Amino acid sequence: MAVTDLFARRATLARSVRLLSEFRYEQTDPARFYGALAADTVALVGDLWRAAHGEPPTGRTLLDVGGGPGYFATAFADAGVRYIGVEPDPSEMHAAGPAIGGATDTFVRASGMALPFADNSVDICLSSNVAEHVPRPWQLGAEMLRVIKPGGLVVLSYTVWLGPFGGHEMGLTHYLGGARAAARYARKHGRRPKNDYGSSLFAVSAAEGLSWAENTGVAVAAFPRYHPRWAWWLTSVPVLREFAVSNLVLVLRAGE
Repeated sequence: MAVTDLFARRATLARSVRLLSEFRYEQTDPARFYGALAADTVALVGDLWRAAHGEPPTGRTLLDVGGGPGYFATAFADAGVRYIGVEPDPSEMHAAGPAIGGATDTFVRASGMALPFADNSVDICLSSNVAEHVPRPWQLGAEMLRVIKPGGLVVLSYTVWLGPFGGHEMGLTHYLGGARAAARYARKHGRRPKNDYGSSLFAVSAAEGLSWAENTGVAVAAFPRYHPRWAWWLTSVPVLREFAVSNLVLVLRAGE
């Protein structure tokens, strides 16, 4: 069974529409948005693990690089997965407040560029929408590969720069150029964007991720995270994928 076979059945148009409708709440109701995203991510990782190992990931250890305020921690814990989050920014770690009770106990304050974990120490290493926020995304990827056990999975998902969400809160102005879009945002809002081009947001292409994954020798899948299965072919088309994939998932499996 291919590692994506189970998740492919879940990747329907109805799911895509549902997730897209939740994006509008990212700023106004983050609990709603991130709660929905967390639930979908648990399903994604669970399907990938079951397809690879023939059993659910219950009891397995998952390291989430850039875990944020704890919505993912709660969702994975509810699924019976041992969750450890890595987050360099304490304000992000506590952004959801005490409502995510206990989740911060599972977090380590550290950089994903130098994970404070031993080689071959976790079953699954996840990074959801972090690679576009670091200056050396493939160093992050290499660290994720280093810490997984033989047979373990790396699931690295990131926003493609030239896709419609590449500019994050800057909207489609990123097509004017990252620096120009950030300056325009600052003029309009009187402050720099949280995802500020060149410091906390970088232009990462689909081609870069696919090339890095292929060069590791252990890549097993690549597909658009939010697209229905019948649109996954977009990943294989140069140039078009940069604009149409939006969010690319790279799945790697360590040799056993």
